[in-house]
Amino acid sequence: MSNTKGRVTLPSETGFLEETKEMMERWGADAIRDSDGTKLSEDLKNLDAKIYTTYFVSRGHNDFSRNHMEETQSLYLMSRHTMAVESTVSIPFMEGYFRQQVTPDYDHDPKIYWEVMDRTLDTVVPVENWEILPERDEVVIKDIAPYHEYTVSFLVKAIWDPTQMYNHITNNWGDKEHDIPFDVRKKHSNEYIHSYMSQWLKENPRTDVVRFTTFFYHFTLVFNDLGKEKFVDWFGYSASVSVDALEAFAKEKGYRLRPEHIVDKGYYNTAFRVPTKEYLDFIDFQSAYVAEQAKKLVDEVHRHGKEAMMFLGDNWIGTEPYGKYFPKIGLDAVVGSVGGGATLRMISEIPGVQYTEGRFLPYFFPDTFREGNDPTIEAKENWRMARRAIMRKPVDRIGYGGYLSLAYQFPKFVDYIEKVTDEFREIYDNIKGRKPYTGLKVAVLNSWGSLRSWQTHMVAHALWYKQIYSYLGILEALSGDSVEVAFLSFEDVKTNGVPQDVDVLLNAGDAGTAFSGGEEWLDEKLVTIIRRWVYEGGGFIGVGEPSAVHHGGRYFQLAEILGVDKELGFSLSTDKYFHTAKEKHFITEGIESTLDFGEGMKNIYALGKDTEILSYHDGQVELSAHDFGKGRGIYIAGLPFNFENARLLHRSMFYAAHKEEELHKLFAENIYVEVHGYPEIGRYALVNNTDSEQETAVYDEQGRKTVTVLAPQEIRWMEMEKNEE
Repeated sequence: MSNTKGRVTLPSETGFLEETKEMMERWGADAIRDSDGTKLSEDLKNLDAKIYTTYFVSRGHNDFSRNHMEETQSLYLMSRHTMAVESTVSIPFMEGYFRQQVTPDYDHDPKIYWEVMDRTLDTVVPVENWEILPERDEVVIKDIAPYHEYTVSFLVKAIWDPTQMYNHITNNWGDKEHDIPFDVRKKHSNEYIHSYMSQWLKENPRTDVVRFTTFFYHFTLVFNDLGKEKFVDWFGYSASVSVDALEAFAKEKGYRLRPEHIVDKGYYNTAFRVPTKEYLDFIDFQSAYVAEQAKKLVDEVHRHGKEAMMFLGDNWIGTEPYGKYFPKIGLDAVVGSVGGGATLRMISEIPGVQYTEGRFLPYFFPDTFREGNDPTIEAKENWRMARRAIMRKPVDRIGYGGYLSLAYQFPKFVDYIEKVTDEFREIYDNIKGRKPYTGLKVAVLNSWGSLRSWQTHMVAHALWYKQIYSYLGILEALSGDSVEVAFLSFEDVKTNGVPQDVDVLLNAGDAGTAFSGGEEWLDEKLVTIIRRWVYEGGGFIGVGEPSAVHHGGRYFQLAEILGVDKELGFSLSTDKYFHTAKEKHFITEGIESTLDFGEGMKNIYALGKDTEILSYHDGQVELSAHDFGKGRGIYIAGLPFNFENARLLHRSMFYAAHKEEELHKLFAENIYVEVHGYPEIGRYALVNNTDSEQETAVYDEQGRKTVTVLAPQEIRWMEMEKNEE
C-alpha cells in the first residue's frame, strides 16, 4: 500500500473493478481515466476518485461523418519527384500513399487549388500545361523540358484518423470501424461539435474531467501504401489545410497561400526548416481560429461544472501551448506524454492553466507488456530522466495510460511504480511553487524562440534519431540543471537585443536548420548585436554548426567569438598549426571518462593560438574555449545526453559567464549526483541519478564542503545552514 495518496491518475477498463481498487491503494491514485480503446463501466465511475473521460472532438463520430463526407478534413500532399524523358510526362500522384487514409479531393477545382512544379527550375508549371485523369489518379503534363523533374501538390480528403489508425494496427483491432475525421470549419461539422458536446455532458454526469484528445487538427502523420508511417512531424500543420481555411486566410491576411507554402518542396515545413513568413502567418491564423473554437467547448464544459483538460498530442495543432492565443482557451489543465526531462519541462512550464500532468512511460500496450519483456527497465529510465526535470519545475500530477489489465500481470513493475508515485508526491510537497536556486541564466537561440520552448530538435515526439541525439542532449541536460532556461528567437534579438538578465546564449544545430539559423545569420544587425554583447562580457556556446552560413570568407559567422571555424575545402592551402589540446581546464575538470560528442562535427579548426583547445581528435577540434573582449565563446562538436556531458555543459556555462567562483554552491563533485536548492524553504536535495551507490563531496549554499554516500536512486533532503553572526 502506498504511504501517501493523490496526484496520480490510473488507467482502468470495464471488468477490472477489484484490481483497480487494489491498484488505487498501492499507487495512491485519486483519479481514474479511460484510454483509446477502453471504457470505464459505471461501477468504476462510482469509486471514490476523480473521473477523467477521453473526448474526441473531430473523430469517433462516424454516424455524423458518414452523412457528411463532403466535410472530412483535408491536407496537402506532394507526389514523388518524376523525371520527364520527353515533352510529356504522367505522374501517378497517389503512388506511395495509403488509400485507406487519404483519397484525392476532386470536389474543389484542382486548377485552382493544386500546383504542378518544375523542381529543376523550381518554378510553377502553367495550369494549361497539365490535365488530370481522375479515373487513374494521374496528372499528365505537356510541353515541358525533358530531363527536368516534376511534382504534383494536391489536396486529399482524410478518411481515417491517423492516431486511431496507428492504435488500430498496433493492437490488431481487426474489423473495428475506422474513425473518419471531419473539419470544424465546415458548417454542419461546426454545429455538430457544439450540439454533441452539450448532449454528451448531460449524459455523462459522473465525468469530472473532460480530457480533450485534443481538439480539431492532427499533427502531420501520413502512412505509405504498406500501412506504415511515411511522414510524421509532431509539429506539422499540413493536415489542417482546407479550401475553407485557404479562403479565410486570404481574406484575413491579404494574400493567398500557394500549395508550395504548405508542401515546402516535400519537407512540409518541418520544425527543422527556417520558417517562412507565410508559414508563420498560417500558424498564427490557425492558432487564433482553434483558440476561438476551443474556448466555446471549454466554456460549455465549465457551465456543466466540469474541468477541461487538453492532451498535448494527437489533434493538438493550433493549440501552441506557448503561443499568444493559448491562454484565451481557458483550459484547466494540460496533460502530455513524458519521454524524458525535456518533454517533462515542455509540459510543466506551460502557462495559462491551473495544473499540468505528465503521462509517464511505458504505455500499457502489448508491444511493451508482453511475455519475456520487463517493462520495469523502461519505467526506471523514464522516471530517472524525468525526475531531474521535476526537481526544477514539477508537473502537478503524474499518470499512466493503456490497459491496466496488462500492467497488472507484471508484479515487479507494479512494485516499482508504487515507489515512484510516493517519491513524486514527496518531491512535489516539498518544492511546488518554490523557485529553485539557479546559478545563471542561459537562453537557447533559434528561429522559433519561446513559441517552441523545450521543443527543439524533435521529430516524432521524443523518439531517437541519429541526426538529432547530439543536439537533443542539450535540452535533456538543461532540463535538470540548476540554471534558468529561456528561449529566444533571432527576431527577438534583432528587435530587443539580448535580455539584461541572460548570462549565456546557446546556439546549436546543423547548418541551414531553424535551430542553427541558416540565412538568419546573413542579417548584419543580428550578428553585430551578438558580437557586441559577447565582447562586453556575455557568454556564447555553439554546438555543431552554430551561426553557420558561408559568407564573407567565414562559415561560422561568429567564428571570431568561438575561435574556430569549419573547413569547407576552400582554405586547404592555408596551414592550420593549432591542434594541441590542454591537459587541464576548468570546463573538463572532474570528468574522468572519454568525452562523447555523439555524431560530432568534421573539419573544425582553431583560428589562432588564443583558442584553448580542450579536445582534438582525428584532425579536428571537438571542444574549445576562446576569450572575446570581456566575454567568452565555447565550441562543442555535439552533446548527446549522459551525465558526463550534463556536467560538461554545466561547467561550460559557468566558464562562459565568468562565474567560475560561483560553481561550488549547491554542487556535487560526483557527476552522477545533482544538488537542487530551494532557498524559500531553507532546504536542498541531493539526488543520485544512478542505480548504484555514489560517494561524493557536496557543497552547500555557503560553499561549505562535506562528503556523503547516497544509496541507489536516493533523494536526500538537507537543511540549509545560516551563517553565524
